[in-house]
Order: sequence, then C-alpha cells, then structure tokens
Amino acid sequence: MAIQEKKKGKGKIVLIVLGSIIGVVALALLICMATSLIGVKSNSNFIKSLEAVSYENQLKPALAEDGYYTFVTDDNFKVMQLTDIHIGAGFLSIKKDNMALNAVASMIQEEKPDLVVVSGDIAFPIPFQAGTLNNKNSARLFAQLMEQLGVYWAPAFGNHDTESYSYYTREDICDFYASEEFSHCLLQAGPKEVDGSGNYIINVKNTAGKITQSLVVMDSQSYVGSGIIDGIIMKYDRIHDNQVEWYKNEIKALTEENGGETPKSLAFFHIPLMEYKEAWDEYVNNGSQDTENVKYYYGKVGEKNSGIFCAEENCGLFDAAKELGSTQGFFCGHDHLNNFSVDYKGIRLTYGYSIDYLAYIGIMKYGAQRGCTIINIAPDGSFETQLENYYQDKYSPSKDKERVSMESWVPKY
Repeated sequence: MAIQEKKKGKGKIVLIVLGSIIGVVALALLICMATSLIGVKSNSNFIKSLEAVSYENQLKPALAEDGYYTFVTDDNFKVMQLTDIHIGAGFLSIKKDNMALNAVASMIQEEKPDLVVVSGDIAFPIPFQAGTLNNKNSARLFAQLMEQLGVYWAPAFGNHDTESYSYYTREDICDFYASEEFSHCLLQAGPKEVDGSGNYIINVKNTAGKITQSLVVMDSQSYVGSGIIDGIIMKYDRIHDNQVEWYKNEIKALTEENGGETPKSLAFFHIPLMEYKEAWDEYVNNGSQDTENVKYYYGKVGEKNSGIFCAEENCGLFDAAKELGSTQGFFCGHDHLNNFSVDYKGIRLTYGYSIDYLAYIGIMKYGAQRGCTIINIAPDGSFETQLENYYQDKYSPSKDKERVSMESWVPKY
C-alpha cells in the first residue's frame, strides 16, 4: 500500500508541474496576444491622425467594359512603386511597424502619385520577429493607411504575405483587400482557373479612348511546395505557365480593344525573373560596362555575395513579353538591398527601393536602401523611373525620422 501511495503522490506532482507549465505558457500567449492587439490599436490610431493627400485634381478610376479599372487622362500618369514594407503587427514589431507606416505616409503625401503599386510583402507575420501569426492585421493596417490618405493602390502578393503557418491564405487576404471597406484598393482576384491570387491589369487611357499604358500585376507565388519547411529552406517559386498564358491572352485582347495597336505595358510582381540575374551577371562580367544586351541606368546589387534570389526555373514571361512587344519594363522587389535598373534585350528590369525595418535583422539602423520608386508615364506611353530615398529633406513625416547610417549595409546572414 505504501508503494502505491508513493506512486500516486508522484503522479499528482507530475500533473501539478505539467498544469503549471501549461498555465504559464497559456498566460504568456494571452499576454503576447493582448500586447499585439494594443500595438495594432496604437498604430491604427496613428494612421487616423494623418492627413489625406491634397490633390488638385485627383484621377479616379472606373471599371471599364473589359472588366479592368481604368484611369483616363491626356497628361502624365505618376506611379509610385513601394515594396517589402514588412508590417509585422505583433507585439515584437510595434515600433518598427510605426516607422514603416510613417515612412510610407510621408513619401505618398509629398509625391502625390496617381497610383501606388506595392510589389509584395506588405506583411511579415514571422513569429520570432513580429510576435504573431496573424497576417490579416498587417494587411488591415496598410489598407487603413491607404484609405486614410485617400490614394488608389494596387498590391501584388509576396512570399511573406501569406506564410504556410499564417492564419489567413492568399485567397482570404485577396477577398479582404477587395472588400467595400477599402474603396481605394484596385486589386482584383483574377480568373479562378489561373494560378495565384491577384493577376489583374489596370489601364490608362486618353480621352480618345486609346490605351496609353497597361499596368500588369501578377502573383509570383511563394515557395516551391507549400509546407513550413519550404519557407525555411526558401526555395522560391515562379510565375506559373498558365499565368504566362493569361498574360499573353490579355495583351492580345487589349491589342484588339485598342484597334489593333499593341498597348505599351509595365508589369509588377515580387520575386525577380531569372533574366534579372542573367542581365546583372553579364554586366558585371564585362567589367561593369554596358554590353550588346545590357544598358545600365542606376543602382546596384547590395545583397550578400551579390545575391539575386529568383526561382531556379525560368517561367518564360520575359520571352513572352519579347514576342508580344507590349511590355517595356518589369518591376519587382524581394531583395531588399538590390535596387538596380537595367535594359536587357530591349526590356527594362528594375528593382524597387524597399521599406523594410523588420525582416533583415539590424536593417532599421540603415537608410541608404529605404525609399520609393517613381515611374512617370508620358501621354505617348513612354516612361522614366527614378529612386527616391526616404531620408531626403523633402519628405517630412508626421513623426520625426529615425537616425540611421547612410552607409551601404551588408547583412550578416
């Protein structure tokens, strides 16, 4: 009997210890969740304090018969590309989220773009850096910001917007952005039979009804595979074959709509095409001098070991663009320290300036890579692009800018 009583006593102790551990973990999770909600509320209140962008005559898009949002103007059309904003919306990222929102708002308020295109990674729901798995809170903060500013915007999905372990899928976030709550968001889900979420086009027409520029937004997917391990390994996916077919068919349809004249177009997505690496390698291997195929405009590769993190398989979009003769330029993000723009075989390949304060550990202390990309489209469809660094005096944020080093930063990862 004494031995049995001892075993029962030990069992009770084990249960008490396990219960205590579970209780402590549950309490810690509740505290983290509560702190995250407080942080989201704080940044939401900050957004509400911002003034809307003051336009003299803001262009307002309408849904055309072809099903796409269309702006009408005979003047220049100004696009701002933002990328890799990385809002965590968790208890670990409250301050950095505020910095990112502050930076985005001040640049938009100064530049007054007709359209903002975000080439992926609005959200960064990585638990050990953000402190949450809730990617919808990140999406909500950014969408709320754009509504408060009163600026039209078009997002593309990046690999971090919907991690495999995030609460919400691409389809969920796509539906969320496209809801009536966010009237300035021009995202469209795209055809259900085509892979990805958010394959769509925004057109710019003149008053004569001619398409002067088509802005193609595509989902460059996330990782090869869909599990947590795939995200850790970071083997990146690519634009899929049926998306390339969709692109070709849409350009042909727009050509027919345009009276047989192929419209000029620009395309935006997150993960760079393999041609970005091919072009840069050819340029560098020629002593950083132009070649028969490559004309350098500006920028550099700042990632460690000259990294250009594209898929390992060519998606064929570049070749399709060459064949059709519509797309003059591709714009991507993904590699936060790469910001070059080159012409490769007649098509401009451009990295956008990133915003990121969170994803690259230590990057908040550096500023040479942070800003926006301005794309000025002329009435004839030609375009010019330039980088605008956030730390210029012309950008006056609601809250003071943080102090940063303007030296080039090489990450330690």
